[in-house]
Amino acid sequence: MWEILIGEPVATCLSPSVYDMICKLGFEVRENCDISSIVTQNGDVCWKKITDCMVYTESAQDLDHRESVRLLGPVCQAVHLHLSSLPEGQFEMQYAPALQWTGVPELFPEILDALRSLESPSISLSLMKLTSCLERALGDVYLLIGKDCPFLLRDLLASEELAQVFGQSVMDVLKVFVGSPRGLNLRNVLWHGFAAPQEVPPKYCSMLVLLTVGLGQLLKGYLQQTNFTLAHRPFVTLTSIEDLIIFPDVTTEVLSVLEEVMKKSTFILKVMLPYWEVALTKLKSHRFADCAILLLVQLETGLRKVFAEVNECPKRLLTAESTALYTTFDEILAKHLIDGKINQLPVFLGEPAMEFLWDFLNHQEGPRLRDRLSHGEVSLPEFPKAAANQLLAFSFVLLLRFIDEDLLSVFKEEAAVRPLMSLAAAYVSRCHPASQLQKQVLSCGGSIGAWPLLPLPEEAKREAVRSEGDSETDACSSLITEIVAELCCHVPETHRTAHLSGPLPPEEWPRLLHALCSIPVRTLFCPRAVLEVLAVLRRVSSHCRRVCDQVAACVQLRRRQWEDRSLRSRQRRNYLRLVRRPSEFLDFKGNSRFTRQCWHCVSRMLCILTKAPYKGDKHLDLLSFN
Repeated sequence: MWEILIGEPVATCLSPSVYDMICKLGFEVRENCDISSIVTQNGDVCWKKITDCMVYTESAQDLDHRESVRLLGPVCQAVHLHLSSLPEGQFEMQYAPALQWTGVPELFPEILDALRSLESPSISLSLMKLTSCLERALGDVYLLIGKDCPFLLRDLLASEELAQVFGQSVMDVLKVFVGSPRGLNLRNVLWHGFAAPQEVPPKYCSMLVLLTVGLGQLLKGYLQQTNFTLAHRPFVTLTSIEDLIIFPDVTTEVLSVLEEVMKKSTFILKVMLPYWEVALTKLKSHRFADCAILLLVQLETGLRKVFAEVNECPKRLLTAESTALYTTFDEILAKHLIDGKINQLPVFLGEPAMEFLWDFLNHQEGPRLRDRLSHGEVSLPEFPKAAANQLLAFSFVLLLRFIDEDLLSVFKEEAAVRPLMSLAAAYVSRCHPASQLQKQVLSCGGSIGAWPLLPLPEEAKREAVRSEGDSETDACSSLITEIVAELCCHVPETHRTAHLSGPLPPEEWPRLLHALCSIPVRTLFCPRAVLEVLAVLRRVSSHCRRVCDQVAACVQLRRRQWEDRSLRSRQRRNYLRLVRRPSEFLDFKGNSRFTRQCWHCVSRMLCILTKAPYKGDKHLDLLSFN
């Protein structure tokens, strides 16, 4: 029976000071601000009117964020009224040229539509997409001067490089909106799922749109002055998604049940329910990136709630003050809490759910969807449908864990629900280094298995037969037989070939390899020593695959030369030896160099093994850790 966490109803996830900063402070100054003092009729942004709102401490060393937000309130309101009242087409005519620098100018008409709609969830979604787009574009500008672009938006806004392009006072304005936990901090508050739909004033979204226009105008002047050319970094392609597809596409039947489950599941905070509803709408309209953004943000919100309850730290549900860190996925999915205690969330959720979340969010060779989306690294129109489907199916199963038992039994009667629950319960990691090693080994084994299939000229086949019985070949075969026999001892009983009493024949080796790679391996919170061993083994595996590819290429080349009769007699003999003993003829710019590399890898692995706290002396027991 799954435990249900109910807790008290949550009215807001914003701490009192953060709620005051975002929802109240910018409304205290009640004065009308003339839009002509902010933007000209030609669409030029008057930065002085905006930067004059920046208030500094007595030492002039730091911003007074609260007072700056208070003074910016009327300016933001005037900008909001201006943009939301623009006739159709005038926005593009007046402002579109200054938005080309972002690389995604098509995003801004959509944002304007959201502002006109007055639908709070859509405005929050627009702000999230705008901040990720702005971060990516500012990173491109940074690279005009700097080399290594900072990963965090906070560090990017504090850089001397951007201050050199746009001016320090302009960067201070951005810090107030998105660059500091002491300011509005709209980017983090939204992307980490703290702000409910009604808690983000639309005027801040409008203001960020105009600021982006103004930045484009300033950049144009800088580029003309320096003769630099702005280049946009290519988007990241989410190629690893194909390996992570375990759930079938979400059907209309599943969506229908999900709509009911969302209203009943205590996983969802009631104030956040509109986000879930919009996520389903976006999926139905094939806006897969929008759907994924909302799901990821709300998964973090729901998991933070469970985290706070199972670890008995209810205050962690709220945004932290500027002096403390927010409770984000990094801590929610970690093994230990900050104070060193065991995090109870993994215990509560179970390994399959945790492995899914780690695969999609954390592992370096996984898609890392939240990071990619929030930092603007992926193209939103090209975001894969499969990724949104997998997130939604997983979310559905997760929501079912937090409903009443009687309701759960009713929902489990639905034919579309049971398979999803079974698939989720059986999930194993696909992006952990151990899983990647398994794939590498199978790939290498398949490549080696293809060697006998490489075509030989008929004449070469006859000569090869006459040359059989080589002592070196026999010794190699004996070694392989010995290795295979040792591997057979580690194959699960259900995969062994019971009817064979002697050595395993070569045709059975692929099945043996698949059986070995199907042995369950615990990967959650893998010890550092194991990760180091896995890294070494993967290097060795990569070398082996390179060997296989070079053998195949060499055999193909020599076969063509044989058929063209361009091989001398000595080369023909070498070709036959290559067919019998491929590893003798590999060229890694000197075979001895390759030998040294492999020996270095093995030596390093043995050093790690001697220091690792494992019981037993079998190398194949390496990954059987607890």
